[in-house]
Amino acid sequence: MATIGNLVDRVYREYLEPMDDLQPYTLLSTGINASETTVSFDGSLLTQEEEDVMEAGSIIEIGQELLLCKELSTVNNTVTVVRGVRGTEPTGHAAGDTIKISPPFPRKNVYDAVLDQINTLFPSLFAVDVQEITASTGYTLIGTHDNPGTNNYIVSVMKAISQSTDFSAGSDSTGVVFAPVVCQLVELPNPFTFVDSDGVSRTITYSSGPNVVNALQFSNISAGHTTFVTFKKKFIEPTSETDTLASIGLEPEYEGIIMAGVTAQLISGKDLPKATAEYITEQMAISNYPVGSSSSIRNSLLQYRNLLIEQARKYLRSKYPEAISVNDITVSVQ
Repeated sequence: MATIGNLVDRVYREYLEPMDDLQPYTLLSTGINASETTVSFDGSLLTQEEEDVMEAGSIIEIGQELLLCKELSTVNNTVTVVRGVRGTEPTGHAAGDTIKISPPFPRKNVYDAVLDQINTLFPSLFAVDVQEITASTGYTLIGTHDNPGTNNYIVSVMKAISQSTDFSAGSDSTGVVFAPVVCQLVELPNPFTFVDSDGVSRTITYSSGPNVVNALQFSNISAGHTTFVTFKKKFIEPTSETDTLASIGLEPEYEGIIMAGVTAQLISGKDLPKATAEYITEQMAISNYPVGSSSSIRNSLLQYRNLLIEQARKYLRSKYPEAISVNDITVSVQ
């Protein structure tokens, strides 16, 4: 499954790094931990001029970490460095990892921009989560104290249905027809303490994301009946490059939206190298969205992003029409 790291790689591959104008790079010869300050590199991948760029004061990159070069040894193919500069985190790196020399678009910047763009998608776009929930007396918590999940990202109920043939108490038979169920999303404080069915006091807590505990309150169905509830959710904030797009609620077709937004964000206020400007222009043309001139690349990217958002939004509205409540009956409208 596609990950956040894969999406970062696509931004480089499809927008920021023309294949015929790559920045100098080499490979790490020996793995290092988070505190080692001597970096061994493969000198065979560099020209003498490229190797000399790693002199004192220059920046190299391994993964998301930026390292400040202090002393270069061209004899031993090593460079002494200061770890984790410019707000990046020192971490271990394996032999064979790529070392970029003076990267114009550091990977940490691209990763942070991806997170920024994901956060801006809502409310125009949203994630969809369908859950099987058993109705309880009073309110029904979404999630459990020992496995709250990401239910604090839920923002509304779009639809609730049940196959029960009779919604009254004591009737749990099911049929082949689904009937609508009336329920309301209830926001509770985080953390929230409650007494479970065994009389034991429990607490449900979210340590990240929206500061709320969500519950449902059913109106026309008795406790014990099984319901299927379709929720609208915010996209879950990624915590690492290994997070999958599916796990945070992103559909594959949203990748193009994020990539265009990330590129526009990163090139804002920059004097782009000619090769990079031409490469982005070519990529936009491939997407049938030509750029008039290099000076309008950022604006064209934002317009392209907005076009893709509008297309995705229309699809979501057609599949999940907005609901209105009339006399406690939920009705979907186009």
